[in-house]
Amino acid sequence: MRALVVRSPWIERILDGNKTWEIRGSRTKVRESVGLIRSGSSTVVGVCDVVDCVPILTNEQFRENASKAGMKPNEAVLGYYKNTFAWVLANPRHLKAPVPFAYPNGAVVWVNLEERTEQCVRTASLWN
Repeated sequence: MRALVVRSPWIERILDGNKTWEIRGSRTKVRESVGLIRSGSSTVVGVCDVVDCVPILTNEQFRENASKAGMKPNEAVLGYYKNTFAWVLANPRHLKAPVPFAYPNGAVVWVNLEERTEQCVRTASLWN
């Protein structure tokens, strides 16, 4: 299982179901359940499904979909990334307790979880 590193407050918005687009500067071909890591925490705090990846081509398109990105329309402005993509997320689930893992050096976007950590994350008793 891989896990996506997301900063606060965005990760909380994903887990609360208020953010279904994770804005990134590259495409992803991932279409599976992934862990969610709160940036800087070395813990998996939730899980969601990555179900699509769509390019955001215009500022108008971004503003019209700002709520999907957990933003207000005036906050949704292109330019932070050379190319902007929305990684479409679904079925967010909090874990009852964060699952610690060994953070590999250099991991910025994705972390491949060790089998033991993956088993803890996948255990049904951990889901809220």
